[in-house]
Parts: sequence; structure tokens; C-alpha cells
Amino acid sequence: MSLRTVFGACPHDCPDTCAMQVTVENERVIKVQGRADHPNTHGALCTKVSRYPERTYHAERVLHPLKRVSSKTEAPAFVQVSWAEAIADIAARLKAIKDPQAIQPYSYAGTMGLIQGEAMAGRLWNALGAARLDRTICASAGGAGLAATYGHKLGMHTRHFAGAKLIIIWGSNSIASNLHFWTYANQAKREGAKLVCIDPRKTETADKCHQHIAVLPGTDGALALGLMHELIANDWLDRDYIEQYLDGWDELRGKALDWPPERVAEVCGITADEVRKLARDYGTSKPAAIRMNYGLQRVRGGGNAVRLIALLPCLTGAWRHQSGGVLLSASGWNAPFKNPDLERPDLLAGRQPRMVNMSTIGDALLQADPPIQALVVYNSNPVAVAPESPKVVMGFQREDLFTVVLEHFMTDTADLADYVLPATTQLEHLDVHTSYGHTDVLMNQPAIAPLGEAKPNTQIFRELAAALGLTDPCFSDTDEQLAGQAFTADIDMARLREQGWLPLPIPEAPFADGGFRTPTGRAQAAGADFVPNYESAASSPELARRYPLAMISPPARNFLNSSFVKVKSLRDIEGEPLIEMHIGDAVERGLVDGAMVAAFNDRGRYVARLKVSTRARPGVVNGLGVWWRKLGAQGSNVNEVTHQRLTDMGNAPAFYDCLVQVEPA
Repeated sequence: MSLRTVFGACPHDCPDTCAMQVTVENERVIKVQGRADHPNTHGALCTKVSRYPERTYHAERVLHPLKRVSSKTEAPAFVQVSWAEAIADIAARLKAIKDPQAIQPYSYAGTMGLIQGEAMAGRLWNALGAARLDRTICASAGGAGLAATYGHKLGMHTRHFAGAKLIIIWGSNSIASNLHFWTYANQAKREGAKLVCIDPRKTETADKCHQHIAVLPGTDGALALGLMHELIANDWLDRDYIEQYLDGWDELRGKALDWPPERVAEVCGITADEVRKLARDYGTSKPAAIRMNYGLQRVRGGGNAVRLIALLPCLTGAWRHQSGGVLLSASGWNAPFKNPDLERPDLLAGRQPRMVNMSTIGDALLQADPPIQALVVYNSNPVAVAPESPKVVMGFQREDLFTVVLEHFMTDTADLADYVLPATTQLEHLDVHTSYGHTDVLMNQPAIAPLGEAKPNTQIFRELAAALGLTDPCFSDTDEQLAGQAFTADIDMARLREQGWLPLPIPEAPFADGGFRTPTGRAQAAGADFVPNYESAASSPELARRYPLAMISPPARNFLNSSFVKVKSLRDIEGEPLIEMHIGDAVERGLVDGAMVAAFNDRGRYVARLKVSTRARPGVVNGLGVWWRKLGAQGSNVNEVTHQRLTDMGNAPAFYDCLVQVEPA
């Protein structure tokens, strides 16, 4: 019997970026565990990733190149072809496109790895002069808001939340989506800290906190201004910190004074006392820490909401303490260590191809001028995850659109491809990773050889580059060479290979003495303000009369976007697509628990099982996602009703800014 252990890293779109230990017996993975010696993983993986062998060895995994033989409006039918035939035909189809800007790559965070993500793919698109992709679908509104305030996506260390006396968990179901942060929050709780959850939904995290404040979707910025009002009124301010390290205070102060608790309560759908009590807790608890997550920025005013929340620790001086401050993303700490030339932007040779926003791919496929002629999708499932999916589906169904999808499974997107190419999973390839939740870099070593005919993304793009006649030596770089090029000389690659992870040298209390990454070195408050939703009773009263319920679509606990939907054991835990509704809203509509209902608006109609639940607040329904469309009751998911309008900052989708009505299906 051959038994060995391989060090890896979780590749998925999660702030924890866990260090993994993979046990291989007779060249088959039998166990995936969290590494106990990695401080941020401390031996624990989430339920999803612990099932990684089940995903890798899944009976329905795509293991050979597939070519479409049906029309795109029929039930999908494919035949197996050789790699040589697939690559030659794909290259010929791409060569036939006269304007390279009509070739559109589409990718996101199916892997967060620097190598299997964009290293070789980016070189190919740059060399061709293909259209660029604005990768906005998850976090760019919040990232833009944070960068406008601090100069980059920066925050406190996760482990220091354990020393806080007050922790506000804002827009995050941490138990489900940020498990290792929750370990530190729970440690603080055991030592006497108060935990407050701010979320429209009463999540599993809210269940474990001392207080849950159920704001209406999109009103988080108003609550932040209300807290500032009370901090000013009660002089819970660190005036010295404000004077030394904050620009734009007079403007911000004037705005905050326009938001007394009564106004905040009316806008947010909470009580004035909740505003006052939270402000008192925040203003008098030392140190106080805020953990934001990306749920709160998926609305029209998401960027400004993040800006206002990020300014709170600047007003109280919470940044003076290592256990005070705020964390949304720590990815900016990685920036000085990442090689900006890994994707070889010089291959563009001065060309400036058009940019397509991935969040409006539905409109782009139907309206772009000149039209998108070819689409290459990897590390993403846009037919399931992009907003206003009726338009996305219609665009993918164009018979004149040539679509190539690199995948593990026949997803909703793969079903509409002309070619499906089998990609390796994290257990089968080399990669290197940074994190947006902690400040370590990690390396993932392949534990097993690729199954079937699966190939790493890098190899697929190498072969495609060769077939397209691209001869630059960079297309011959191996994955090992790419890993060596991913970081600056400040990262000891030999040590990283040996240990599997390395910490970056980041200050323990990074902004205790200012030092923000802005041009002045001070946090920036000018321009930050509350921006209301596109769709609400206040901003669109006529629409709200027809569609009076706000719908949010938070992730199902056992899925990660759409990545784990195919794992049956996880799907069995989730059961089926659900719409959660408060009992008062259900009774008003004559709806009963367990019935099939339709949430609908002018854009579409989404049918799912109703769950009457205390997790839904009055006036808000929760469409848990992201299920594959073809697993839905009528071949759709919650994105049937979302829209393609973009946020105030970062050009991101406003998924949670959505009005619907619900009726029996």
C-alpha cells in the first residue's frame, strides 16, 4: 500500500483560503483536511471543501472533449472528440474572426489561483488583442468603496478579532461563508465580547450573536450615517485621530447630522432605539471591530455603504488597537508582492481592446456593436450566476455565437457550449494563491495525475496558442515557471514550496498612526453618502405598488456560488431551491408553507418551494442561491428576476436591489 500526504490550498472564492492536507492512497485521494499548522486554517475545513474527493471523482465529471451536435434551443447533445480535433477546430473558428475584439473571454473565481486563473489565459488574450473583461460580479463595488477610503483594499488581521470587546458582523453569514473568522469571533464572545449581526436575513450567524438588526436591503449606508450622528451627539469621537488621519471630516459631519435615529429607523425598517443602542455600544467599547462582507454592497449604493462603514473606526480611533478597525478585504496587502506582468500586458503592443462588463453579459451578447462572435468561458458559470438570466440564456442561444467552455461538469453554461473542454480540479494541478481574508500566500501541489483526458487551464491555453500560431516563448512556460514568476523576489519560493504557506510582513495594527495608502496618507471621507436602491418604495413607488416585496438572494449554506451544486451529498443537505418568507407576508397572500410559489416582476418569473420562516423579515423574501437553472422547478433560478443595472462604484451588479411579488405557482 502506498500512502502519502500532499500540501494544497483551497482554490474557491472565500476569504479563508485554507491550507489543505491531502491524503493519497494508491494514487487515489482518500481524504482532504485543513492543516493544523496553518494559523488561519487551524485544522478545519468547511463541509463543502471537505467533500472535495467526492467532487473530483464524481461519476458525471467531464473527462473528455465534447462537441455539440444539437441546436442551442434543443436539449443539449454532444459527442466525444479528440483533443487534437477540438483544439484545431476551435483555433480555426477563432482565426476566422477578423476583429479580435469580437472574441470575448469570460472568467471569474471558479479558482482564485494566480496560475490556473489568468496567467496563461491572460497572455493569450493579450497576444490576440481580444476583448477585455471587467470582472465585477462579486466584489468590485465594495472594493472600489474601500479603495476610495483607504487607498486600497486593506483591513485588520482576522486573528485579532479574538481580542475585540464588540464585534459587528455586517452583511455576512460568517458561519456559512467565513468559518475561520467565526472561530475568532466565538473566542471573543466566550471572553465577554458582544456580537451584533446586521443583515436583512436572520442567518445562522445571527442566531449565535447577542443581537440581530434586520435592516431593509440597501439601507446599510443610512445606518452608518445614523451611528455617526450619535457618535457626534454624544462625543464618542477620537478627535485627535480625526484631526491627524482623516480628510473630509467637516463634509462628513454635516451629512451625518442630517441622519437622526428616527430618520434612520424609517429608512432602514428598524427602531430608533436600535440605532441609539448600537451607537452607544460602538462608541464606548474598546476595542471595537467590524467584519463587513460582500452581501451589503450588492445594491445600487453598495460602494458608498462600504465607504461609510469603513469610516466608522476612523471617527472613534478604533484603528489605534490591533483588535479594532474593520475588515472587508485584505487583498491590497498582497499587491506589492504580486507580479503585475504575469499576464504579459506588453503583448497588447499598444492596442486598447474594448471592455465588456461581465455583469451585463446578457445585454452585451444581444446588443454589442460589433457583435460578440466567440465566447470562451472558464472558471465561471454565467448562465446560472449572471443577473437577468432570461437575457443571458437568449444571448448564449445565438446560433451565430461560437462558445467554448472549460469545465468539470455539464453546467447550465456548458449545456449551451459548442465545445466543452475537460479541466482539472485543484487536486490535479499546481497553483499559487493569495487571500482576501488573511495575509498569507499559499502553494497547491498536485496530489494526483489528471483524471481521464482532463488538462489544467494553463495547458489548454498553451495548446490553443500554438494552434493559433502564437510563437512568443512565454507560451512555453511551464506551470512551475509560472509559479516562479507570480511573485516578486520578496517571496521565498523554495520555502513556499517546502512549507506550503508563508506569512506576509504586515503591521499588527496597520493604521494605528494613520499611514493609509491614499496620496495624503489619511483616510478619505469626502463624497461618501447614502445612495438609495433603484427599486424600493422610496425611490420607485409605482414599481413598489406592483412588486411590494424586496428580494435578496444570499448563498445557500452548502454551496459556494454554483461550484458545489453537483455534489449530491451537499445538494441533499440543501434539499431544493427555496423562497423564505415572513408569516405575515405569506398570510396576506394566502400562501402556505411548503407550497410552490412564483416570485415575479417585469423581468421574469422564478418558481420554488415556499418556506415560511423567521429567517425572513417582513417585506423581504430570501431566494437562496445559486442553484443551477436546470435543477429549478421550471428550469430557472433566482437570477430570473434580478436586473443588470450597476452599482454607484465599481460597476458591479445590484443583485439584492430587486422588487418582486409572490403568488401561488
